[in-house]
Amino acid sequence: MNRRIAIIAALFGLTGVILGAFGAHGLKKLVDVSAVSSFETGVRYQLLHALFLLFLSNTSLMLPHQKRIVLWLVMVGVLLFSGSIYLLATNELIGLDLRKIALLTPVGGMMLIMAWTLLLVYLPSRK
Repeated sequence: MNRRIAIIAALFGLTGVILGAFGAHGLKKLVDVSAVSSFETGVRYQLLHALFLLFLSNTSLMLPHQKRIVLWLVMVGVLLFSGSIYLLATNELIGLDLRKIALLTPVGGMMLIMAWTLLLVYLPSRK
């Protein structure tokens, strides 16, 4: 379980750095400033949650089933939150009307909040 969490953290970190570089260098030439800012928000949350998962993979203060729940919340939360922001920020480049997926952003955000809340609940429960 810990190895799997660390691998997912590394994948989130790797893709976050790649997307951050794209946002900082390539995207600025293609979309407006507000879209770049939104894209950077998605990258920031993805990278922060990669670090969160690294912590999760290395803590012995939680049981494996607790880690699994938090892992799933973070994975799906990042994919919905950051993923929808990436798509919305590049909407004019893609040429599709993706505004309807904006509803996924707060759902992903709530999942991330739930993951942090469960971390807060689970950490003191393990003796």
